[in-house]
Amino acid sequence: MNNFTFYSPTYFVFGKDQECETGKYVKRFGGSKVLIHYGGGSVVRSGLLDRVKASLDKEGISYVELGGVQPNPRSGLVYEGIDLCRKEGVDFILAVGGGSTIDSSKAIAAGTVYDGDFWDYYMGKPVVDALPIGTVLTIAAAGSEGSPDSVITKEEGMFKRGASGEGFRPKFSILNPALTQTLPAFQTAAGVADIMAHLFERYFTTTKDVEVTDRVIEGLLLTMINEAPKVIANPNDYEARANIMWAGMMAHNNCCGVGRAQDWASHDIEHELSAVYDCAHGAGLAVVFPAWMTYNMHHDVMRFAQLAVRVWGCQMDFANPEKTAKAGIEALRRFFKSIGMPGNFEELGAKEEDIEMMAHTACYGNGRTGHIGGFASLSEEDVANIYRLML
Repeated sequence: MNNFTFYSPTYFVFGKDQECETGKYVKRFGGSKVLIHYGGGSVVRSGLLDRVKASLDKEGISYVELGGVQPNPRSGLVYEGIDLCRKEGVDFILAVGGGSTIDSSKAIAAGTVYDGDFWDYYMGKPVVDALPIGTVLTIAAAGSEGSPDSVITKEEGMFKRGASGEGFRPKFSILNPALTQTLPAFQTAAGVADIMAHLFERYFTTTKDVEVTDRVIEGLLLTMINEAPKVIANPNDYEARANIMWAGMMAHNNCCGVGRAQDWASHDIEHELSAVYDCAHGAGLAVVFPAWMTYNMHHDVMRFAQLAVRVWGCQMDFANPEKTAKAGIEALRRFFKSIGMPGNFEELGAKEEDIEMMAHTACYGNGRTGHIGGFASLSEEDVANIYRLML
């Protein structure tokens, strides 16, 4: 296990109706003028936005609003939010929505207190200072409610890139699983795929002797495999929703990633798909990950076989561990298909003729130097080959 530091200061408030206490937590963490940032109609139609505003009114906290966050959130709205916060003297950002809304809120929070272009953070500058952030989560998926990370799409060039730093950790996050019960089955399943991808990115490591985090990751994967079919069959299964929501937070606040090298090539590969085709991030990952696993299995076949045995219940073939590893990858494909995720380029709406362009952008675009990935270093040619496995 490698040396590490781990600091996760977010105050989590979990359970039914807790969004009605939002104002109390904004006040607790010093907010007096709030930007409420959200997406579109569902937050309004469900009455959630009104409940949140009522809780702020109850505490005497003033606020301004900025809606319009899209899936794969865009830089243009971030710039608009930064200008609004500076003009209105905002001192706290409140994200009401899913990962896209939270990521956009984080970018606004950092950009408001920074003299330069907020995009500097998405080219590698660590995020140290930002306005305080709170979240009211509506989708279990991205894990942004507990993470130091954010992903934004820059409209000039359509670069989808991530930023990270302790300044992005939310001060509090309100997690009410009941708020996810009205999600369409596709969004729920895409969230499950996203959560599982965050676990896989950490599981495939070059670090030896990481049994504790291996077992935590495996347990969370088993939870997703068990709970996801329940919510697809019955969207109102609160307990299954609760398990998925908390698993989503644990998958990405990095408690599973400490002391070990991580990969993240699959996310970089998928970011090109969702930037170009605007597909759901989790759906893209459901197509990318089996292809990435197939391509990179030879780097450490026993790790892939271990996953197959411990998570998918495959029989270990010690004479031919590659057979076991392939069985695990096939089990993952079947699982994603069973919950309604796409399985190939065509189902994502992606096009073969764009492969070379996406592979180049993944490895060289926005200042990158030619290789991605921590488990296996992938060149532009490697990334193109992985895209072709997705056909």
